[in-house]
Amino acid sequence: MELMVEKGLNQFFENYLTKEPLFLDKKTLQSNYYPPSLSHRDSQIQQIANILAPALRVERPSNLFVYGSTGTGKTVSVQHITTQIQAVANKNNIPIKIVYINCKLKNIADTEYRLMAQLCREFGKDIPSTGLPTNDVQRFFFSSIDKQHQIVILILDEIDQLIKKAGDEVLYNLTRNNSDMQNAQVAIIGISNDLKFVDNLDPRVKSSLSEEEILFPHYNAIQIQDILKERSSKAFKPNVLEEGLIEKCAAYAAREHGDARRALELLRVAGEIAERAQENKVAIKHLDLAEEKIEHDRLLDIISTQPKQFQAVLYAALNLKETKGAFTGDVYNLYKNICQQTKLRPLTQRRIGDIIAEFDMLGLITANVISKGRYGRTREISIAIPSGTEPKVKETLKKELGLS
Repeated sequence: MELMVEKGLNQFFENYLTKEPLFLDKKTLQSNYYPPSLSHRDSQIQQIANILAPALRVERPSNLFVYGSTGTGKTVSVQHITTQIQAVANKNNIPIKIVYINCKLKNIADTEYRLMAQLCREFGKDIPSTGLPTNDVQRFFFSSIDKQHQIVILILDEIDQLIKKAGDEVLYNLTRNNSDMQNAQVAIIGISNDLKFVDNLDPRVKSSLSEEEILFPHYNAIQIQDILKERSSKAFKPNVLEEGLIEKCAAYAAREHGDARRALELLRVAGEIAERAQENKVAIKHLDLAEEKIEHDRLLDIISTQPKQFQAVLYAALNLKETKGAFTGDVYNLYKNICQQTKLRPLTQRRIGDIIAEFDMLGLITANVISKGRYGRTREISIAIPSGTEPKVKETLKKELGLS
């Protein structure tokens, strides 16, 4: 039996090599690809360039927060601009150092210590992943950069995740040291999907930041079509995309989220599905299959990367779905039981209400605010996760929370 399987695999791979591929350059559809030019973001790019330009005169630019939903071009625009600034700085011997940190990555920015340790490494000072007082690591970082006259631009992508994990004191510590340094100055660019996260910062932290803000709006269907046509011309061989495929892919993305990254991923996965089926064209049927697969994977990815408290709240909401008219209070009572089982310290009911609102924004649940008269307001909760995906979501949550 094993020999037959082995022979079958060999034949499969031999056939795969002889099959004409549909792709020319698949990486142009991947999320880590940075195009040489950006469509429909001229206004935002010019605003960011205006704010950061003083760095070329070795003047500290304003701190900047860049907001917008996933796939609206925030990160790629910031990296596009800062890459060009660094190139001009290198050419003219201007002392600018640009550091990019993805705050969503585990063991990089999930505590203030780890963030500061990573920053130290960026400047050539090796710091152990644990074991030193955080204040010492801060001092190592600032003393390292203050050895020379320079501007440090620190890009904190998914900055709201850093604040959730490490608290907002980390931002205060990064900015207040500018007044103490003799040579270097630090400017922060925060990138976030959460338009309201600054509103929840401590007033002292907000005052120390004195930030400017730029909003990246959703792309519309026509704009996403333009992006897809530009990338697909590099990604696929000529005439392999079925007529109307780009338009339907753009309509999918614009209707649900205005997310260009998701639209590109959808097109890439549709192409991969067509290749696996040994088809000569990428058809709309492949797009439909790709949409189903990506939605399933996206939900599991979102859920597995949430903090434990968030996972406990969602697990409580999922287990109340059969209850007619479940409210925030019902979820909170079950959430407290889950905290007892998992040794989590329960959050307040008000904070749980905020988490439920975040899940509503992510599309995991629907939470309608209703009035209960003199008893105040509450949210009526229903699950928005597809029924076919729900068992896998529950299984993932149980595993993450360590529930038997």
